[in-house]
Amino acid sequence: MTDTYDDFDFADFQRQVITEFRASGGKVGGMFEGATLALLTTTGARTGLPRTSPLGYLEIDGQHVVIASAMGAPTHPAWYHNIRSNPVVTVETGTETYEAIAGIPTGDERDQLFAKVVEQAPGYREYQQKTTRVIPVVTLHRVEPTPGADRVRGLGDFVVEVHDWLRKELVELRREVDEIIDGRADSVTVDRSPSDLARQMRSHCLEFCGALTKHHTGEDYGAFPMLAQRFPALAPALTKLGEDHEVVARLQAEIRQLVDDYTPGESDPVRLRGDLERLATELEDHFAYEEKTIVTALNAMGPAPQG
Repeated sequence: MTDTYDDFDFADFQRQVITEFRASGGKVGGMFEGATLALLTTTGARTGLPRTSPLGYLEIDGQHVVIASAMGAPTHPAWYHNIRSNPVVTVETGTETYEAIAGIPTGDERDQLFAKVVEQAPGYREYQQKTTRVIPVVTLHRVEPTPGADRVRGLGDFVVEVHDWLRKELVELRREVDEIIDGRADSVTVDRSPSDLARQMRSHCLEFCGALTKHHTGEDYGAFPMLAQRFPALAPALTKLGEDHEVVARLQAEIRQLVDDYTPGESDPVRLRGDLERLATELEDHFAYEEKTIVTALNAMGPAPQG
């Protein structure tokens, strides 16, 4: 709707549209008279520089979308290639400006969205008929909630909560090993024998390792494939996170074996404490990287599970 491949200075045309849009609070005349537009600023895939494009801006079932139609051109527009490299965008509607994560639905989801798009704006059907490529529908997921609206707890928030629980459990597990090293029990409770402390540590380790394995398995087979499909730009980060899972799993297995084999008075609790510290360091680095790279995108995927 906004890009063309005719022989004219398209860059100058876009600059004029952008200038008019910003000067008139989002209203543009000429061929766009009466259309709802937005300015989408992406990061150039090759240059790393901001690139702004005026685009048709539609709302489908409460979800804002833009269409990579290029007026039916045989190739995708440049801004679409940019979001495949970096999905973080800025959206200007004329009345507000907000940051968003751009998603790329595929398959049936894309087809259903496109069908609703052409109901609102039939011109996109004509653009699709002009080209053999499947015209992408791009969803825009606001990073921050609409002003005045309550923020919905998302999937990313849920992941952070799981991380925080695992962090606390690992702190507690290390504390229990420290008790064994110090040869003392919790002063609040009745003194426990080394065997009692060892059994408690073993039980706690079993619970922690089970929860960590379940969390990482859920990400590897659930969250990560969904993110890779919807946000192609996250592929390198997801690959690294998957590799991190393998490192953590190996270290976790070593610790589990040490705990299972621990015999009071014979085994070395100091070595066990050192290995737990290594696991804690690996996990914290992994959690921090995960929270930095994918939590916002996960929040865009939907609300956190209930209960």
